[in-house]
Amino acid sequence: MSERIAFIGGGNMASAIIGGLIKQGHALQHIDVIEPFGEAREKIKSSFGIDAQAQAGDFLSTANLVVWAVKPQIFAAATTTVAHYTKAALHLSVAAGIRSSSISSWLGTERVVRAMPNTPALIGKGISGLFARPGVSALDKTRIEQTLASTGRFLWLDDEGQLDAVTALSGSGPAYVFYFMEAMITAGTEMGLTREQAHQLAVATFAGASALAQTATDPPQVLRQRVTSKGGTTHAAITTMENDDLRALFIDAMYAARQRAQELGDDFGKA
Repeated sequence: MSERIAFIGGGNMASAIIGGLIKQGHALQHIDVIEPFGEAREKIKSSFGIDAQAQAGDFLSTANLVVWAVKPQIFAAATTTVAHYTKAALHLSVAAGIRSSSISSWLGTERVVRAMPNTPALIGKGISGLFARPGVSALDKTRIEQTLASTGRFLWLDDEGQLDAVTALSGSGPAYVFYFMEAMITAGTEMGLTREQAHQLAVATFAGASALAQTATDPPQVLRQRVTSKGGTTHAAITTMENDDLRALFIDAMYAARQRAQELGDDFGKA
C-alpha cells in the first residue's frame, strides 16, 4: 500500500476509487489529487483529509499510477501539463469515449489502461469494463485490479471497441434504472400511494430483482416469464409495453449511447 497514486480530477469516480483505496489501507500521504475547482478540492479535503492541488507539479514525478478522472472534453488539455512528469507511470483512464491510442500519444507511453466504470462504484457495487494496450504488463493489470477492487467487479476486454458498448450498457445503465424507477414512483403516486411508499416499493423491487438475477441460473427472460401468468396483472403490463414496442425503443436508446461514446472519441480524441 506504499505505491504512489495521482488522480487527475477529483469528482465522483475519483472519490469512489480514493475511498476504496483508503479502506484497503492505502496511506493518505501516497495519494495526490489535481483538481482545478476550489469547491471540489474542499470536498476532497473534507471527505478524505487530502490536500488536493490546483495544478500539476514536480510531485507527480513520483507517481507509480496516474488515474485520469477528467471529462472527455478537457482530457487532451489536461495532459499538456501532466505528461512531462508521468512518462514512467502506469495510466488508468475512466473518461468515456477517449481511445487509448489518443491517450498514449498525448502522454508518450504505451502503459495505458482504459476503464468504463459506473456510479454504483460509489458504494462498492459497480462494474467496470477494462482494456489494456499491448505495453501493459501482467503486473500492471494486477495493479489496476487492486486499485479498482473496492469499487465492485471488473471485466477485461480484448477489443477496445467493445468499451463503447460497455459505456452504453453498464456505464450509462444506472441512469436507465433510475429512469424506470421515476416512472414507477410517478405511477404509484397517481394510483394513490404516497411518494415515500412508492419510492420504497420501486427501489426494493429493483434491488430484489437484481439480486434474484445474480443468484439464478436461468436468464432474465425465463425469470420474467415465471412472473407473467397469462391473463394476469403482469401480463397486462408486459403486453402494453410490447404493444408500444418499448423493447425496441430501449435498444435504440442504447445504440444512441454507444454512438455518442464513439463521437466523444472522434471529437475530443484529437491532438
